[in-house]
Amino acid sequence: MDVKTNPRKWLRPVLIVALAVAVALLAVALNYTVRAERNVRYVGMMNLVAEKLSKTVRGVEMNAENVFDEVAKNMDSPQNVIEALGSKTSLNPDVIGYFAAFVPNYFPQKGQWFQPYVHQDDSAEFVLTFVGSARHDYTKSTWYVQGVKEKESFWSEPYYYEDDLNVTNGYYVTFATPIFDAQGRLACVCGADMTQEWMIDQLRQIEDEVKNDELLNGYRLPGEDDFYIVILNDDGTSFAHPDGDVVTMSDDAFVANLKNHHHGMADLEVNGVPSRVYYTPLRRTHWSVAIVVKK
Repeated sequence: MDVKTNPRKWLRPVLIVALAVAVALLAVALNYTVRAERNVRYVGMMNLVAEKLSKTVRGVEMNAENVFDEVAKNMDSPQNVIEALGSKTSLNPDVIGYFAAFVPNYFPQKGQWFQPYVHQDDSAEFVLTFVGSARHDYTKSTWYVQGVKEKESFWSEPYYYEDDLNVTNGYYVTFATPIFDAQGRLACVCGADMTQEWMIDQLRQIEDEVKNDELLNGYRLPGEDDFYIVILNDDGTSFAHPDGDVVTMSDDAFVANLKNHHHGMADLEVNGVPSRVYYTPLRRTHWSVAIVVKK
């Protein structure tokens, strides 16, 4: 009997093949659904984190601008500048210090360097320190050099400060603005300092909030992801990590996207671990917020 009269010989293989194809298609569809759901989740989480951090940063800016305005209105004498710097410190205790770094010899009686710094000491009280000197030539600092070129407020690149003055050593980031006198001449670069530890603490709080957000986490598909949130400098290195770890993402295309303030998703090796990275810039800063999901 040939196959035309005995369908059992060919029906079973056809069914097996059809079943295999159906299973494969189902697996592909399920994998696509899981990936799409996770992408939606992490993009939403990334945007929420960026929004919360942006509000935090803007709060610092608004309080600092009040101090800057006081300095701009009181540049008739060095003492009035000092009093202006200390007049608004209670507005934001998270700011570790406010300074006014004057153009060399702006006040002739103060000489080449005049940078009063009203800042917190170990007791969390604000004290006055004069930090400008030949040993600490602030005119060579990146924030001062940038301030001379700028016409409006800006955030500096993170930097490490270490000195034997009454100032806490560590990594800082400065929100600064150039201040001009009545003749339109640059008088000083005024700034508010935040520490890396402060930024890490803000990130921890926000990470806890989004990890417990019902809208973001209420209907996840099965499978727990291992992820963390990090703030990146525009060179791909981390400025703030919830655990204080150092993270480096050295992919050239990825770093170019950070420098150009792009947002997106990239598959990278992060500290040797294959990961998917969701990233977006923080407005008015050199930073991006990134969610790193280990594969």
